[in-house]
Amino acid sequence: VQLVESGGGLVRPGGSLRLSCAASGITFSRYVVSWYRQAPGKERELVATIASAGGSTAYADSVKARFTISRDNAKNTVYLQMNSLKPEDTAVYYCNAVQIMVIAGAQKRYEYWGQGTQVTVSS
Repeated sequence: VQLVESGGGLVRPGGSLRLSCAASGITFSRYVVSWYRQAPGKERELVATIASAGGSTAYADSVKARFTISRDNAKNTVYLQMNSLKPEDTAVYYCNAVQIMVIAGAQKRYEYWGQGTQVTVSS
């Protein structure tokens, strides 16, 4: 199983980036996918989440109206469109995929992480 993030880089304040998370080795359409980020010296925080079918999304207050999460299950890929970037958005961004199954009456959680991609917002 692999989750591979791409699209990070250096951008000026007010700029945009689109991150991608490409999955392999899993039935991607069954997974809820989230983007997290971790800035230096800070804990990892949840940025955005999208349901397995893509119909429901949720965002951290700090990125609402600026970031958009979407997915293309045919391509096994989730995207994070980031607009109006601020210096405080600087962090390593990670993709996370979770599926919870009920097998013989017991819940089993499958969870995978990508390696992260660096986003730096600076003038």
